[in-house]
Amino acid sequence: MASIAPLSGNPLTGTPLSGSIVVNDGKGGRQKPTRVATPPNRFWTWSEGRAMFEFASFYAMRPMLSTLPKGDGHAVLTLPGFMATNSSTRPMRGLLKELGYDAHGWNSGRNVRVNEELLHKLEEQVDRLTQDSGQKISIVGWSLGGVLARELAKLMPDSVRQVVSLGSPITDDRNHTNAARLFKFFNGDAPEKLRDGQFQGLDIAPPVPTTSILTKTDGVVHWRGSVQDPQKTNGHPSENIVVYASHLGLGVNPSVMIALADRLAQADGDWAPFEAKPAHKLLFPKLKYD
Repeated sequence: MASIAPLSGNPLTGTPLSGSIVVNDGKGGRQKPTRVATPPNRFWTWSEGRAMFEFASFYAMRPMLSTLPKGDGHAVLTLPGFMATNSSTRPMRGLLKELGYDAHGWNSGRNVRVNEELLHKLEEQVDRLTQDSGQKISIVGWSLGGVLARELAKLMPDSVRQVVSLGSPITDDRNHTNAARLFKFFNGDAPEKLRDGQFQGLDIAPPVPTTSILTKTDGVVHWRGSVQDPQKTNGHPSENIVVYASHLGLGVNPSVMIALADRLAQADGDWAPFEAKPAHKLLFPKLKYD
């Protein structure tokens, strides 16, 4: 798996300059300049309508998706993206239930305000699901929902089996998303102050197995803002999976469903990095930082 790490030095001696990034892809380091956080290219934003084709593909391929690895019945909580509701995750939950999971939407209406009330509701729901099932739950979050999923796992690691985020801005720099102004309009700087700074250090992985599914053609969150830096995992299992998708289509994209089913089917405590099957290799490009 590719990784990045800030280093310093002198290119004349073969040592990277200060502020550069070395990409470790298993073939040696390559020096790259530090990049300023920016939203996605407008082309990808304007073409987010392609999500309609992903939605159609989801139902066209539903018979095939129903043959994906079956679950063990553990509870899976799905969290919608910013400004979205449970309706957005209904197709995903329907598939997960068919695969044998106890899939649930959240109990918090439209995902707009990130505040203490929301955190309290989510903690109560996680507690209820773990008590009802008698085991840890998995959390799947789309966009802002993925940020919430990761922070919940940090707050309640003994209740969370694993976290999967879909196109989530897992960075403290809001400039990675073109929804930054709208988010600030509704939330201001309040989220960063919650729980004594709980929503700072968003790039630090939670202490549970964590998967970030991202797309380089995301029109809402720049893909760089969704990459889990392997240097910020504190040794906990984590990975990045790249798919061909739009941001608005991540929750129904067949490739995402293939990866998600594979991740959730792993036994608790037996996590391993994602390895696409030969028939699916072309659906999952390698993460390159160019």
